[in-house]
Amino acid sequence: MILVVLGTHELPFDRLLNEIDKQIVAGTIKEEVLVQAGHTKYKSTNMNIFDFTTYEHMADLYRKANYIITHGGTGSITMGMKMGKKVIAVPRLIKYGEHNDDHQLEIVKQFQETGHILYWNEPMDLSDVLRRIESFKPAHFESGNKKILSLIRDFIDGV
Repeated sequence: MILVVLGTHELPFDRLLNEIDKQIVAGTIKEEVLVQAGHTKYKSTNMNIFDFTTYEHMADLYRKANYIITHGGTGSITMGMKMGKKVIAVPRLIKYGEHNDDHQLEIVKQFQETGHILYWNEPMDLSDVLRRIESFKPAHFESGNKKILSLIRDFIDGV
């Protein structure tokens, strides 16, 4: 199963689901596709789509998925990375009315440059990225939370 995650942002992200639909019709995607669509009201007979669910259910879906295709939200990307999953991230862009600015483009490019994920954006061909996902070996992800907490504790203790 492929899990597609659009997150909770209030603006629609039809562009990604249109492209995934095309890849299913073309036969590039042959697996079941499950979509957490949030506020995006997209209709498709090729994908199983739901709006929202619990954090626990999403984590279970991440664990079960062969790989994740997600919007460029940090939480959605890092959930997959923490589980060692292969992730393709797609930034929501302001020019399509998908977000308020292009910060997701910066996030996605940074994670891609460190070898943690693959990403897709036009004018790239999504079928090329999908072919690369099979052999892709994501870089190990280690959260910086413990280091940040340690720095904060050291600062407070030193005051």
